[in-house]
Amino acid sequence: MSQPPRRIAHLDMDAFYASVELLRYPELRGQAVVIGGRSANAPTLRADGTRDYARLRDYAGRGVVTTSTYEARALGVFSAMGMMKAAALAPDAILLPADFDSYRHYSRLFKTAVAGIAPHIEDRGIDEIYIDLTDHPDETPALAQRIKDAVRAATGLSCSIGIAPNKLLAKICSDLEKPNGMTLISHDDVPTRIWPLPVRKINGIGPKANTKLIALGIETVGQLAHADPKLLQEHFGLNTAQWLRDVAHGVDTRAVVTSSEPKGISRETTFERDLHAKHDRAALSDIFTRLCVRLSEDLHRKRYAGRTVGIKLRYADFHTVTRDVTLPQPTADAATIRRAAGECLRRVPLEQRIRLLGVRVSALTPIDELAQARFPVQGDLFEQG
Repeated sequence: MSQPPRRIAHLDMDAFYASVELLRYPELRGQAVVIGGRSANAPTLRADGTRDYARLRDYAGRGVVTTSTYEARALGVFSAMGMMKAAALAPDAILLPADFDSYRHYSRLFKTAVAGIAPHIEDRGIDEIYIDLTDHPDETPALAQRIKDAVRAATGLSCSIGIAPNKLLAKICSDLEKPNGMTLISHDDVPTRIWPLPVRKINGIGPKANTKLIALGIETVGQLAHADPKLLQEHFGLNTAQWLRDVAHGVDTRAVVTSSEPKGISRETTFERDLHAKHDRAALSDIFTRLCVRLSEDLHRKRYAGRTVGIKLRYADFHTVTRDVTLPQPTADAATIRRAAGECLRRVPLEQRIRLLGVRVSALTPIDELAQARFPVQGDLFEQG
């Protein structure tokens, strides 16, 4: 008996963080809104019951944009952009602080809603999932609309969904008709729907590869599909060249993975101003400790412990260093993580000022699988590293 053709969906929430904020502040709909401010940028309530919002032009610091509404994107403001650059592009945009607890809440809501219809889900982050619909009895257009309606009913938010024969094409499709889009394609549609797109639309072709391809005169997916294999191999190597040819023809055999173990869990922060290990020792120690405590909380919440503790430092000149240490036993304890991270810190140069500090735990084991799952929660958290 022949296998049914694969039906893989990629569902992406539309401007997710910003859309969650618009549920809380509906009067901001239709306006340019940027998410990424500090708690000091939270709206204040006036005496008449209306709200006073911070403006991007008043921001000063080194933060980056978490996300933005489509109106702000039309002005050139996108996620990961420096806030000061964003302020130059859209000075009158509303500025709101990020509220990740709220975003996680809505993430759980939309994923639960989808799982009630199609349970074969691969979680790809807070605002996107893959769904294997191959064995679902419903017709594709009706099923896609049913999923979108369920997400809207559960969250009040819109999503865009792409359904195709594989993950590669589904992810491309989910972005083609945003917001609130629904795009369905087959392999036969690749020449007309996919080949005209820029090569950067292929998930996995990053900025460096995109620049290299453009330098070779390859700007669209169609041009990549018809490129000389020897040319690609000369500039990208045998394996990458083969992958580029496959994806340009819409070939992707990856399965939807419904369960996976995380490789590591981390916490990091970028400082509003560069800090010096000696002159700002107290502030750095406090931040370092809070990162370790939050990381410990993340591990306990996700029910993991880890044997490898590492740190990441980014200096004022943007040079980044990492160090790690492996412990005898897995841990999720904040004090143990703090001590191990402190050991790592002693192995890096600290003459330069620091702009980013991060802590990571990897080599994870589910707590429930450990023979003894008793972890202390108190310790010498403020030990100087």
